[in-house]
Amino acid sequence: MGLYIILCSTSYVKINDYGSVWERLEQRCTYSVLYSFYSLHLISTMARKFCVGGNWKMNGDKKQITEIVNFMKTGPLDPNTEVVVGVPAPYLDFARTNLPANVEVAAQNCYKVAKGAFTGEISPAMIKDLGCGWVILGHSERRTIFGESDELVAEKVAHALEEGLKVIACIGETLAEREANQTEAVVFRQTKAIAAAVKDWSKVVLAYEPVWAIGTGKTATPEQAQDVHQALRGWLKDNVSAEVADSVRIQYGGSVTAATCKELAQKPDIDGFLVGGASLKPDFVAIVNAKQ
Repeated sequence: MGLYIILCSTSYVKINDYGSVWERLEQRCTYSVLYSFYSLHLISTMARKFCVGGNWKMNGDKKQITEIVNFMKTGPLDPNTEVVVGVPAPYLDFARTNLPANVEVAAQNCYKVAKGAFTGEISPAMIKDLGCGWVILGHSERRTIFGESDELVAEKVAHALEEGLKVIACIGETLAEREANQTEAVVFRQTKAIAAAVKDWSKVVLAYEPVWAIGTGKTATPEQAQDVHQALRGWLKDNVSAEVADSVRIQYGGSVTAATCKELAQKPDIDGFLVGGASLKPDFVAIVNAKQ
């Protein structure tokens, strides 16, 4: 939340974050000051605009995309939520041309250099040339099926940002890692690699995806998801800055549905969703509107 000077009845307290000083403030400040400080925290949290991403993965053709376009246009979509859909590369231009203006388009991958002999890859420059402003990087399927390392994901993130794209950067643990109590170790390691590549965090959304909950119908409980998001924000505060920790948006990406989205959206450190299969269906509108 940054550095603030809180004037108290007897002196002042210099603070850097919300949680670590509350007890000291209770001892030294008036109720009105405490209330003002709490309000400052709420305003700062509210400043993180809710962001819902729909990852279509390797699904869709022009007919299906037209159906998606129609229910997205019908909506209505919450104007206070940023909406981004991840589209298969062959349909980026078709989707961007037909989707409503309040829905942004992302590629689902890109490479770490501008051009060259990299058969099958696309570059950030190509994505921008089509008028698209986002890319999803580090998705668990890229990491597990295609063997992308933390280092490669970080290199891709760095180049995408340098080229002017916004990035949804994905992190998350497998079921084996969760059962071994390695969730925080894994997501901190992945985040550390990404953080080293980021200069402007306003262009980055983190997406926490418990791999064991993707496409399985399982989902972390709202409490489990909140715990990891809160821990991630703590890691960012300790290793990047308090300002970044407070401002960066962290999506939850584990089989979110219209039935589960509203409870998840109430958690203070969940700033949106990265949705897979549900983004291909009209229920996606309800997920976009989870904060309403």
